[in-house]
Amino acid sequence: MTRRLQRGAARVLFVAMLAFAAPAGADDISFAVSDLWIDSAEGRHRFRVEIAETPAQMARGLMFRTEVAPDAGMLFDYGGPRPVTMWMKNTLVPLDMLFIDADGAVVRIERWTTPLSLESISSGAPVVAVLELRGGAADRLGLAAGDRVSHPIFDRPAAAPPR
Repeated sequence: MTRRLQRGAARVLFVAMLAFAAPAGADDISFAVSDLWIDSAEGRHRFRVEIAETPAQMARGLMFRTEVAPDAGMLFDYGGPRPVTMWMKNTLVPLDMLFIDADGAVVRIERWTTPLSLESISSGAPVVAVLELRGGAADRLGLAAGDRVSHPIFDRPAAAPPR
């Protein structure tokens, strides 16, 4: 067996082991689902997103999923502006992360994140939400900083930043 095949086989085995190592009760975590739109230079794009707003939901996120549909994602709602750091621990698929301010403007996009990485991914500025989409979605749809995200969490009164 070549080294390349050995590495590929080892990675498949590792991913399979992770799937069985999901924390007990992880299947008990459920997410509300709603529509979200992104307005970009290339048009309006609709997504069906799961909402992560509790600590348990945020800790779980898209971990252990083997796929994300092209028109789906997860919206992490932090409730008020704050610096945010994400990572890809136990996340098996590459994602695009859109960091969004209180007005619904995309502040920053991290494209094609590395599955299973423990590297910190910073918002770079205070944000109220992070939208995770299937890796490559930002490029496929021509998304960029400054694009607008429409969802009810961006319609609420601004909260004071955390102390």
